[in-house]
Amino acid sequence: MAGGCHILLPKFEAKLAVESIDQHSVTSLITVPAMMTDLISFYRTKHISVGSKSVKKVLNGAGGLSSGLIKNAIEIFPRAKLLSAYGMTEACSSLTFMTLYDPARESCIQHSYANSSNLAHKPDGICVGKPAPHIEIRIAGDDLSCIGRILTRGPHLMLGYWGQMPSNNSSPTDECWLDTGDIGHIDDCGNIWLVGRLKGRIKSGGENVYPEEVEAVLLQHPGISASVVIGLPDSRLTEMVVACIRLKDNWQWTDSSSNHPVNKNEHCLSSSVLQNFCRAKDLTAFKIPKKFVVWKNQFPMTTTGKLRRDQVRAELMSYRQLSPSRL
Repeated sequence: MAGGCHILLPKFEAKLAVESIDQHSVTSLITVPAMMTDLISFYRTKHISVGSKSVKKVLNGAGGLSSGLIKNAIEIFPRAKLLSAYGMTEACSSLTFMTLYDPARESCIQHSYANSSNLAHKPDGICVGKPAPHIEIRIAGDDLSCIGRILTRGPHLMLGYWGQMPSNNSSPTDECWLDTGDIGHIDDCGNIWLVGRLKGRIKSGGENVYPEEVEAVLLQHPGISASVVIGLPDSRLTEMVVACIRLKDNWQWTDSSSNHPVNKNEHCLSSSVLQNFCRAKDLTAFKIPKKFVVWKNQFPMTTTGKLRRDQVRAELMSYRQLSPSRL
């Protein structure tokens, strides 16, 4: 960072960010998926096909970029190297990195896991690349599965949480290792794959369901712009898998309980259509949502663009009728 100049904004707004990039000839910027979406939308609204040519590097964090966002980001910042990072504040931010696009190679890089062998036998997940040289990462799980808790250690770790005394119950094998709270595995090329968050895990019918996996499948449907999957209390299953979805323009929810009239120019979605779509994508039966909720507003986010899954669940819990709620 020596000799670098930082441009600080009071809060993120796409218009203000673009103006600052142009005014100061910004060469590097850090985004989260929500920010990248807003930047792309701003350029598209202004009918600008190419953004600032001064940007040479874009680092994305706090969630993976979809293939559509990657494609649009490359078009907006054609001279920028596009990187993705996975990390957490307790570990001084980034743990792993992956190059999504390098203009020097004049082509979109097929993610670094492309050369991994036996990919068909790998568990589902999202590849987040390899650890930085000074960072150690290991998977803590049982011997029967390669999936487990992602642990890290090294000089990048915090000393501890403020006001919290170190636990005396820690085993020697866990000493100096920080539990990230994420579940994942490491492939034969050393890439880290994220399966989901331990905190967000849904226990349904004795099986573990990681909402991120279900959300990734639902987002492949052309009629869905966003999805959040949560578990709600159920007397039989312990927790029921419920999907909250936002529909794209010209798509309409047509379950029999919906009072919204059908427009012939609109595409139609229903619970059965989406459940069949999940089956066609080979999503395991117990992971397929039992209920779908059409979400009218934006999903709640933190100031850094991370999903407030707990808030979505709390809002749903306040509604007794689930089919179909329009929140």
